[in-house]
Amino acid sequence: MALFKLNVNDQPVNVDVDPDTPMLWVLRDTLNYVGTKFGCGAGACGACTIHINGVAVRSCQLPVSAVGEQAITTIEGLAYNAAELHPVQQAWLEHDVAQCGYCQPGQMMSAAALLKQNPNPSDADIDAFMQGNICRCGTYTRIRAAIKSAAAKA
Repeated sequence: MALFKLNVNDQPVNVDVDPDTPMLWVLRDTLNYVGTKFGCGAGACGACTIHINGVAVRSCQLPVSAVGEQAITTIEGLAYNAAELHPVQQAWLEHDVAQCGYCQPGQMMSAAALLKQNPNPSDADIDAFMQGNICRCGTYTRIRAAIKSAAAKA
C-alpha cells in the first residue's frame, strides 16, 4: 500500500492503495465515483474512459502510480457545475442516445475529448475517434448525431 495524492474532478484526494491498482478501481471502490464502468478490463471497450489532463484514457489499464497529480476527470466531473451540463451530456439527452446506458459514460468522455481536440469533426472523424468505444445496444447513429449537435452548440 502507498499514499497517493490525486486531483479528481478538481478536488484533491488522498488514497492509500497498492501502486498497481488500476484507476478504475481507485475511482469506483475507493472514491465511490461509480459512473466510470468496468467493461472488458483490457482497455478495448471504452466503458472505463476518463480524462487525464483532458485526454481520454482507459482507466482499467492505468495504474494509480502512473497518474501523479495530473487532472483526472470522471463523468461525474464533466458537467461545468451542478446546474449546467457539458454540451455532450446535454446532446446525449436531446438525442435520447442511451438504451441500456452502461457504456454511455465512457462514450460521453470520449466524445468530450474528441470535441476538445477537434471542435468540428466530420462523420469520418467521429467514427475514427469513437471506434474504440463499444455500444452493445448499437446506438452509434444517435451517438454521432449527439456529437455533431454538441459541436454545433460549443
